[in-house]
Amino acid sequence: MAPIGPAESAHMAKDEGCQGIGWTYNDPTIWLEHTLEAMMEAKKLGLYSAFMTNGYATEEQMAMIGPYLTAWRVDIKGFSKESYKKVTGLARWDAVLEMTKLAQHEYKMHVECVTNVTPTINDGEDIAHGIAAWIRDNLGPFTPWHVTRFVPYLDLSHLPPTPLGRLERFCEIGREEGLKYVYIGNVPGHPWEDTACHQCGEIVIRRRGFAVACATLRDGRCPKCATVIPGRFPTSIDATSGERVPIRFT
Repeated sequence: MAPIGPAESAHMAKDEGCQGIGWTYNDPTIWLEHTLEAMMEAKKLGLYSAFMTNGYATEEQMAMIGPYLTAWRVDIKGFSKESYKKVTGLARWDAVLEMTKLAQHEYKMHVECVTNVTPTINDGEDIAHGIAAWIRDNLGPFTPWHVTRFVPYLDLSHLPPTPLGRLERFCEIGREEGLKYVYIGNVPGHPWEDTACHQCGEIVIRRRGFAVACATLRDGRCPKCATVIPGRFPTSIDATSGERVPIRFT
C-alpha cells in the first residue's frame, strides 16, 4: 500500500463523493502534523472533518485544530482517577473534560461523547450518573452520549462482553439525568441505535450498526411534530435502501 499525503487524502475524499473526512486509530492527536494539514485542505474543499479521540490533547493543540475541525467525538472512559487509571494507566482524566469543553464552547465543534462500558472497570451506576450529569451541565442536554458494548480483546480478553442489561441501564440513567439523545452501540439491531425526536418520540433516523437504514428527517425537523432535531447534518444522508435523503446542515 502506497503512503498517502495529508492533502492528497482530502482530495481523495472529495473525488470519491464523500462529504467529510475523519480520523481514529491511532488517536489523531498523536499524528497531528498529518491530520492538521489534511483538515485544512478539507476545509478548502468544503468537506467537514472529525476526530474520534481519547481527548488527551493540550490547549496548544486545540488552538491549532480549532479553526478547522468540525466535530470532536470523545471517549469518556470513566468518571474518577481510579476508573481512568484502570482503563488508560493515566489519572489525568480531568484534562479530557477540559479539552472537550474547549472544543464545544471555544471552537464551536459538534461534540459527541462515547463510553465503552467495561465489566468490573467502569460499569458502576455511580460512573453512569457522573458522566451523564457532567455532559448535561457542561455540554448541554442535547449532546449525544453513546454507550457501547465492550468486546474482549488483548489485555482485557479475560473479561466478558458487556451484558445488554447493563448497557440499557446506562442509557436509562442518561435519560434520568436529562440527556435527550442517548444511544446503545456495538449491538446491531437494538432499537436504541435510532435517533428519536426528543419532543414526540418519532424515529427520524433508523440505523443498523454503522449503516443508516432510513431517514425521515426533513429540513432538520421531525416529520411528525416539526421540532428541530439538534445536530450538524450534511445536505443528505445515503440510506442503505439507496435513497439519498435531503436534510439540513447547521
